[in-house]
Amino acid sequence: MRTVQVSEITENIKEMCIEANHILTPDMEQALNHAVEKEQAPLGKQVLGQLQDNLRIAKEDTIPICQDTGMAVVFLEVGQEVHFEGGELEDAVNEGIRQGYTEGYLRKSVVGDPLLRRNTGDNTPGIIHYSIVPGDQVKITVAPKGFGSENMSRIFMLKPADGMEGVKNAVLTAVRDAGPNACPPMVVGVGIGGTFEKCAILAKQALTRPLDSRSHIPYIKEMEEELLEKINKSGIGPGGLGGTTTALGVNINTYPTHIAGLPVAVNICCHVNRHSVRVI
Repeated sequence: MRTVQVSEITENIKEMCIEANHILTPDMEQALNHAVEKEQAPLGKQVLGQLQDNLRIAKEDTIPICQDTGMAVVFLEVGQEVHFEGGELEDAVNEGIRQGYTEGYLRKSVVGDPLLRRNTGDNTPGIIHYSIVPGDQVKITVAPKGFGSENMSRIFMLKPADGMEGVKNAVLTAVRDAGPNACPPMVVGVGIGGTFEKCAILAKQALTRPLDSRSHIPYIKEMEEELLEKINKSGIGPGGLGGTTTALGVNINTYPTHIAGLPVAVNICCHVNRHSVRVI
């Protein structure tokens, strides 16, 4: 049994909130650089170049990549041999978010009640997903999610008979309806299977997968590649101004489901797809 002080969780999440809002992950940077080289439309290439300039300035001058610094989504994969001490784990996570957004001068975007709309003032609480895994380590993924793209996300409760083509049509429908509102080029996370809520979590997790990784399931890998190609032929383009780069990647996660259902979630993210991952 390994003991982890919850103060260590707080400190890491604080740093990760700041890091994710200022620095693009290497896989996203590589994908954007590749998009600049491949983009065929002059205006699209110009927009991508401006996005690169924005990212460079954000990193060099420690300025948030986007003014919407998001609602903090935290995935905790906790080894079953880990024992936490020093306080409540959930309190420690939210304290890390509070410190990160306050000390990092990041925009506070969370309201305490969805209808009364009073700002909490420190961007808490976050959205926290826990899973218990083998081992004695804790993997932390912090993914600040802006709502320009979050608002464009969809869940489709398809019929089993809709099959693979129904899934593809659902993804393409979500992307087409999102258009320029998701700040393309976008990253498309797709969850297939489970239940209403499970497929949404799968789609969110898919956004944190490296863009240079593909599904280990052959037919899902083919679907990821096919959807990316079709999305990039949609003509939406960088900034919604036309071009051949509407998406930088399509990541699909799957899970077993009920004989009577085919849930599909499409969680769309903007061109920066912010996230930070650490293992402690």
